[in-house]
Amino acid sequence: QVRLVESGGGLVQAGGSLRLSCAAFGSTFIINTMDWYRQALGKQRELVAGITSDGLVNYVDSVKGRFTISRDNAKNTVYLQMNSLKPEDTAVYYCHAEAYSRSHYWGQGTQVTVSS
Repeated sequence: QVRLVESGGGLVQAGGSLRLSCAAFGSTFIINTMDWYRQALGKQRELVAGITSDGLVNYVDSVKGRFTISRDNAKNTVYLQMNSLKPEDTAVYYCHAEAYSRSHYWGQGTQVTVSS
């Protein structure tokens, strides 16, 4: 089993920055990909950024050039650096991990609010 614990959310003005962290605990050796999803009020959850154990990354188009995902395998932690934040980035951000077995794990979510 894997437990994910997010931190770093909060309230920021448009144009500001935040860094989210997600630490994995437990059987972390089974983790392949780690991702950040977000869910805005009244909308479906969407994939924001993902990174494989080899460091391959992908981003949703709306955050390309503003967000950076990174991963410290020694610390079992994934980060999401968010710059040039916009009000439309306001959402609950969830950390997700997919194991090599295709099992899925989710964090509890952290609120990011961007004021205009």
